[in-house]
Amino acid sequence: MSYILLMDDNNILGVVLAGGQSKRFGLDKSQVILNGKILIDYILSEIHDEFSEILIITNNEIDHMNSKKISKIKDFKKDLGPLGGVLTAMKWVKQFNKNFQWIYTFPTDTPFFKKECLQDFLKKIKFHDSKLFFIKSNNTRHNIFGLWSLKLLDQLEDDLINKGKRKVETWANSIGVKVINIDFEKFDPFFNINTKEDLKIANKILNKND
Repeated sequence: MSYILLMDDNNILGVVLAGGQSKRFGLDKSQVILNGKILIDYILSEIHDEFSEILIITNNEIDHMNSKKISKIKDFKKDLGPLGGVLTAMKWVKQFNKNFQWIYTFPTDTPFFKKECLQDFLKKIKFHDSKLFFIKSNNTRHNIFGLWSLKLLDQLEDDLINKGKRKVETWANSIGVKVINIDFEKFDPFFNINTKEDLKIANKILNKND
C-alpha cells in the first residue's frame, strides 16, 4: 500500500499530543511564543495540508491556529502519558466512526520539523511490515513521531490500563516497532524544546535564518 493511496483515501489522522505537563519547562510548552508565533502552530502549519483532519489532545485550554480541519479533545483519562494520548485518539476515531486506519502522532515542541520529513517517512514505509513505525534521525529514535495502526487499540488499552505499561519506548519495542531512519547532513529538524535554554537556542536559529 503506497503513501499516495493512503493519503488519497484519507486513512491517516494527524494527532498532536499536547497533553504533557511540561515540568522541565515550567509552563505549557504548546503556548510558548517563539519568534512571534506560539509553539504548537509551528507543527500545525506544517502538517495542516497533509491530513484531512487533525486532532489535538490537550488537557488545558490552549490557543492554536484556526481551521475547520482541527478538533481538540481532552485525554479520556489523565496522567497516562503519551500512550494515553494515542489511545485517546484511537478511541475518538472509533467513537465517531471515522474512516481512519492509522494515526500519525506529533509533539508540540519541534518547531523546525518540515512536512517534507513526513512525506519522506511515509514513502519509505511498507505498511504490511508492522502496525507501528517510528522516525529515527541521525541514529536518534523519536518515539512521539509515530504511525500507529488502529488495530493496536485493544492491546494498547489492555497494556496501558490493566497492566500499567506507560513507557512509549518499552511498549513499542514489545509490539515490534519498525524504525525508518532519515539522515540530515546539516541541521537536524527534530530539535525539540524541553527547557527555556532550548527556547533561546531555537530563537537564535530562527533569527540566523531570517
